[in-house]
Amino acid sequence: MRSLIHRTLKTSTFRLSTITTPLSLSLSNPNPPVRSMNSGGGRIFQLKLDPLTGNSEWIVIDEEDQGSSPQQQPMLATTSYLDMLNDSRRNRAFRQAIDKSITKPGHVLDIGAGTGLLSMMAARAIDPSKSTIYSTSEGAVTACESYLPMVKLMRKVLRLNGMERRVRVINKRSDELEIGVDISKRADILVSEILDSELLGEGLIPTLQHAHDKLLVENPQTVPYRATTYGQLVESKYLWKLHDLHNNEVQALDDIQLVPTTKETILCVKSQQLAMHCDALQDEIKLLSEPFKIFEFDFWRRPESRGESKLLIKAINDGTVHAVVSWWILQLDREGTLYYSTGPKWIRLEEGMGSGDWCDHWKQCVYFVPGKGLSVSKDEELPLHAIHTDISISYEFEIQAFRREVELYDFAQEDQLILPPERVAVYGDSNWRCSMLEAVKKALKGRVSPLCLVPDDSVFLTIAIANLCETSQVISLFPGLREKGAKYLRAIASENGYSMDRIEVLDKAKDNLTMGDTHQKKVELLVGEPYYYGNDGMLPWQNLRFWKERTMLDPVLSKDALIMPCKGILKACAMSLPDLWRSRRCLQLIEGFDHSVVNATLGGCGDLPPPQESPWLPFFIWQCGENKRLSKIFEVMEFDFSKPISPCFGETQVEFTETGICHGFALWIDWVMDTNNSILISAGPDQRYWKQGVKLLAEPVTVGIHGSSTGSISAEIEASFNPSSGELDFEYVFT
Repeated sequence: MRSLIHRTLKTSTFRLSTITTPLSLSLSNPNPPVRSMNSGGGRIFQLKLDPLTGNSEWIVIDEEDQGSSPQQQPMLATTSYLDMLNDSRRNRAFRQAIDKSITKPGHVLDIGAGTGLLSMMAARAIDPSKSTIYSTSEGAVTACESYLPMVKLMRKVLRLNGMERRVRVINKRSDELEIGVDISKRADILVSEILDSELLGEGLIPTLQHAHDKLLVENPQTVPYRATTYGQLVESKYLWKLHDLHNNEVQALDDIQLVPTTKETILCVKSQQLAMHCDALQDEIKLLSEPFKIFEFDFWRRPESRGESKLLIKAINDGTVHAVVSWWILQLDREGTLYYSTGPKWIRLEEGMGSGDWCDHWKQCVYFVPGKGLSVSKDEELPLHAIHTDISISYEFEIQAFRREVELYDFAQEDQLILPPERVAVYGDSNWRCSMLEAVKKALKGRVSPLCLVPDDSVFLTIAIANLCETSQVISLFPGLREKGAKYLRAIASENGYSMDRIEVLDKAKDNLTMGDTHQKKVELLVGEPYYYGNDGMLPWQNLRFWKERTMLDPVLSKDALIMPCKGILKACAMSLPDLWRSRRCLQLIEGFDHSVVNATLGGCGDLPPPQESPWLPFFIWQCGENKRLSKIFEVMEFDFSKPISPCFGETQVEFTETGICHGFALWIDWVMDTNNSILISAGPDQRYWKQGVKLLAEPVTVGIHGSSTGSISAEIEASFNPSSGELDFEYVFT
């Protein structure tokens, strides 16, 4: 669950007095807010991004405010907290381990306490009679949580369960705790779950180091007791497409070179493990090795910041190693009777270690093997070198010929552009490139020395225009890439047949663009994909930022300016999504503790009081566990980019084509690139490189087809788009 708040909300936080890099990262937030030094109570300022404009605003959160403001609620509703709390296998394993480990009063420290679930389990284990009070008893429980909105929610949960006097809550990072100030003495027992899909990404190692140095007694009890990481070598064409742009681009057979030969890594993905639901790829993955153990981390003793493991992996099939798939297994108790595994379903594990229900808060991890991958033969032994730092794990194959190839391939460049894997895959997709180039050629036809403006972060379109029209002048705004995009364009100019005197990257806001910026010339072509760097986790219609920017740029557009894409069509499909719905359902009792008070804030589905409803969620539908389409794809509304942005409305009746349980609707945008409506780029569920927006129903509905006797046979849909807020209202009635 690394970077939950920061990644999902695109927010950042700071303390009023200073800005620091946190040593320990709580479950809630990789850059957790801290208490204000300038006020009597806790206060943080949190930066919230408006995805439709690219602008940001500061939101003030006060500790004294016991309620949740309308601005704060969506922040937590789109995180994975609810998914984690719905993981019954996790909850049960931690409860059993805590009950088994805490057999007498002692000081318990819970780092990254979240809603306080583990703290309450510990308090109950210390004294089931509920007679202890944290301020006087030896059986004290201290809950350390750095993210203030979650602290406020935790206090509500504690109060609801009569635990507010048995658990002491401290709104700090664990590395800020001081003996004699925040806690009276070192803790005897540590309970914590500061784990992400990679295991280390939330700062497990530095947090444990500081805890053992400053906060825990020698040889403390811990839950969990140990974590072990495992890996497996796999072949997968899909995983290969996510990172090897050079070799995929060669197959595109066009004149655009995003990664010219000898500059294969100038546009690439970051060399790190990528969290992914690998079960969704099970039928497309070829296993090339048995699972192998990589690292072991003991919670009960101080870990090292760096470690290495040299392994000899035997290939079980012929093939090409495209990636290392990894996961971890928690041993929760000292005796080794309680376990939790994040392994894929194809792994045969001992009883009690197997995978449970689908969940999104912990996935498997994928580490890409550079270039085309590594060819292996059955029974061949591959030397693998695994390295862990404070926060990550990486791999190297110690094969001399392969290492020489990688050294040539992977050189450091200050002009290097790092993009997300799905964006790299899009740029290497032959069909996508062909469609885009055809649309650009149509747009340029008959134009002499056109001035073209790219308002988004599309390096592909910038290069394509300059390559296809030698007399064109291109202005790119690159709102996310900025100077990185400009450096990249300069580095590959000669290979793509343009000079930088025909391309200009403006570091200026769209609403401030004037004729002076366009050299007193009107823009004839406004083109975008649209793609905005850093917005990959946003909802599909938040890419209508392109429409907002097209409107702000209206003063510099010629009367006959061509806008590409010409329009967007919001489409949808009724879906059966049992795994996703289960993971987001409203909470009641979790291992005996009432969590119903969190439902409205965390955006659950199933039991919210009106007018509250579950939030829109961005997901790759193909990675959402079990899923099935129950209707044909239908059009919700259309956005006409030839006109300034305006409110939109759509209504339709949906006929179900399959019998089943409807859990919600998936929505996406199809981008119409040309005026003839002949070139369409779809971001629907069949296209794995884009996330869809998911609206889960309050309660699942049984549906059927005409002539069947089961449930509803159609649904009436009404939707509206608000251009001032960028929000989509979506109402449905089953009939």
